Amino acid sequence: MKLEDFDYALPPELIAQTPARERTASRLLHLDGGSGELRDLQFPDIASLVSPLDLVILNDTRVIKARLLGRKSTGGKVEILVERVLAADELWAQMRVSHPPRPGEAIVLADTLVATVMERDGGFFRLRFEDCEDVFTLLDRHGAVPLPPYIDHAPDASDEARYQTVYAREPGAVAAPTAGLHFDEPLLDSLRARGTAIAYVTLHVGAGTFQPVRSADLAGHAMHGEWYSVPQETVDAVAAAKSRGGRVVAVGTTTLRALETAGASGLRAGAGETRLFITPGYEFRVVERLVTNFHLPKSTLLMLVSAFAGSDNIRAAYRHAVDSLYRFYSYGDAMLIEKRTAR
Repeated sequence: MKLEDFDYALPPELIAQTPARERTASRLLHLDGGSGELRDLQFPDIASLVSPLDLVILNDTRVIKARLLGRKSTGGKVEILVERVLAADELWAQMRVSHPPRPGEAIVLADTLVATVMERDGGFFRLRFEDCEDVFTLLDRHGAVPLPPYIDHAPDASDEARYQTVYAREPGAVAAPTAGLHFDEPLLDSLRARGTAIAYVTLHVGAGTFQPVRSADLAGHAMHGEWYSVPQETVDAVAAAKSRGGRVVAVGTTTLRALETAGASGLRAGAGETRLFITPGYEFRVVERLVTNFHLPKSTLLMLVSAFAGSDNIRAAYRHAVDSLYRFYSYGDAMLIEKRTAR
């Protein structure tokens, strides 16, 4: 497979710059991966599409204020994008700077925070903060919401609220699991009232989610590692859903990747690092229905949904979405995709 197989034309005006007025006020494109049938719906319709027998699984990661501005000791400007928190006073980060600092060099962030570069690994730097007891508190106080690069406004108080799911509880992500942004508490309550079970996984979305695929041949692409956890309660809920004839509905590609990683040889509870790269031909073992947003051309997430629904079906769905003026990417509209079954 080649990278060019996953390209499509998107008018820039369809890239959503702000969220819908309400979380559930987005559109929903329903794609049947078996037949290729498409239906134009509104997101609240998902409550009637999900069966009481089904299990809805959400990623409860919480977005941290992962972007910091500062300067080197020489005066050069620095922009930091946190990749992962390592300890109470340490983190891995990407750094935008004219001349990368060397290990041992100090940088000043947010005018008052002093961090020392401990090591460098490719495009990532390990930073240790002075007099820091809790780096999450530090970031919450001095950092900014790490909006994706295709959103062209500076983050404000509205973004702090809306670039976060209503069920976020485990801090560590530097990008939102955006399929979950469409759910509010009344919609979740309506699913529960119909008898639909809800469970959780955690996958801390890393900064690598914004990095493009640079290899023309997909076999040459390596995914960045992301930390995930699948609790025993979720494993039990999956088994119960399948035993009653229900289907596993993953809300977001991050949820799907966590479940498929943990289910590589029978679904087991646990935590670890995933570098799972899903392309057409992948055999899905756990997830049967997927709620997801529309993804960037030539992205690993577009490859994932192509594997889930079939490349031909995804190409047709995206053409339809463009022609129908759906809103794309993080603040855009959503899809509910039924897995394409083997023929």
